[in-house]
Amino acid sequence: MAATTITGIVLPKEFAYPAAAVVSTFYLLFWQSMRVGGARKRAGIAYPQVYAEQAEAAAKKEAQVFNCTQRAHQNTLESIPIVVSSTLIAGLQYPVAAATMCGVYVVSRIFYTIGYSTGDPVKRNAGYIAYAGILSTFGLIGTATATAVSLIRAL
Repeated sequence: MAATTITGIVLPKEFAYPAAAVVSTFYLLFWQSMRVGGARKRAGIAYPQVYAEQAEAAAKKEAQVFNCTQRAHQNTLESIPIVVSSTLIAGLQYPVAAATMCGVYVVSRIFYTIGYSTGDPVKRNAGYIAYAGILSTFGLIGTATATAVSLIRAL
């Protein structure tokens, strides 16, 4: 495998794939943020309120949709540090696998967000695509761990 040297750090040339996959997470989060903003406006939920109150969500469909859209975004924000960091670490040794797993995560999050944003939380896992994202996250953690172990053993 050919390598590129940047200020003393040697990266496989295929590291471009994990880098691109990580960039795709930026677009995912931006898209989700836009969806949350639109749902907030339609529901009339003022800042800084993070969610509509339970009674408001029960009485008004738009408020329930806002809560679900916001929750899809929040859930992604909870897992994105693990996905991004493990993609970059795993990409040092397994660049194609890391990029593929990150890509699967991003695609699964798109379907998760679309389903959840209907206002029916059950639809967040429609077609079980969300589980592909969970499995890819575990794969990223495993390959990042293997990479870290390999780097430590090389000391």
